[in-house]
Amino acid sequence: MRIAVIGTGGVGGYFGARLSQAGEDVVFLARGAHLDAMRRQGLKVYSALGDMHLTDAQFAENTKQIEPVDIAIIAVKLWATDDAIRAVKPLLNAKTGIISLQNGILAEDKLKEAYSEKYVIGGVANIAALIEEPGVIRHNGNMASLVFGELDNSPSERTQLLFNACNAANIKVEIPKDINRAIWEKYIRLVTMSAMTTLCRMPIGPIRSNDETRNLLIQILSEIINVAKAKGLAFGENVVAEQLSIIDSYPPSMVASMCGDLRRGQRLEVPWFSGTVAKLGEALNIPTPANTFVYAALKLFENGKPEDAQI
Repeated sequence: MRIAVIGTGGVGGYFGARLSQAGEDVVFLARGAHLDAMRRQGLKVYSALGDMHLTDAQFAENTKQIEPVDIAIIAVKLWATDDAIRAVKPLLNAKTGIISLQNGILAEDKLKEAYSEKYVIGGVANIAALIEEPGVIRHNGNMASLVFGELDNSPSERTQLLFNACNAANIKVEIPKDINRAIWEKYIRLVTMSAMTTLCRMPIGPIRSNDETRNLLIQILSEIINVAKAKGLAFGENVVAEQLSIIDSYPPSMVASMCGDLRRGQRLEVPWFSGTVAKLGEALNIPTPANTFVYAALKLFENGKPEDAQI
């Protein structure tokens, strides 16, 4: 398959490298020092699942330099979504699939508005990875899987081809019965983990072991589920317990990437996490006091560390 990765960060860099190493025709989009380093020395990926060094891969800054592709993967930070969506246009032919592997729940609707639903594939990436230095991706832990499917959950040639390519690349992959539910289930856990580990500046182990912080975690989780239900998502009676059980299964040392972003003084995705939950809750008349609090508590850091910060 011919695949374009728009955003060669931790997610796009890791999965794109696996597909490229397995023989797929992958072009990586990046900019600045990261792009310069990859052009000089290739893309390096360090992972417990096997290191990679792509020395003959294709790297580009502008999609106008690239012929249409079978699959366009968007893997940029959420504040760069609109730019990435505009960048997709030169890559499209009648059969191209666009799949967002971002963290939020808004990209699919934005893509449908820009290009129509026929191009859009729902996607979820489960991985902890980041740019360690220009040209180098660090995959932390052993979790690395993809979930994707057509938005109407119908079978398609392009999703099956991508599924086969992922299998050949030893990427754990699934086409679920309901991709929209899969997207929301990840969002529920991600927003909860991001809120709690960033607020507390702590890994998940101590947070879930303390009664007060565990109760706040459950409240944040429950509010997101209530908003999802109001949006039409169908969950079972035990959905809170089920999602909490997954969070309880995470390694005690695990932190959300947003906690690291705060520590490094970088921009935060909190407007698209608890901020979006609060906004949707207000529109749907669903109370979200815990998520509203999280957004308010972190809002002054959303564009990076302010000069007056005491951390």
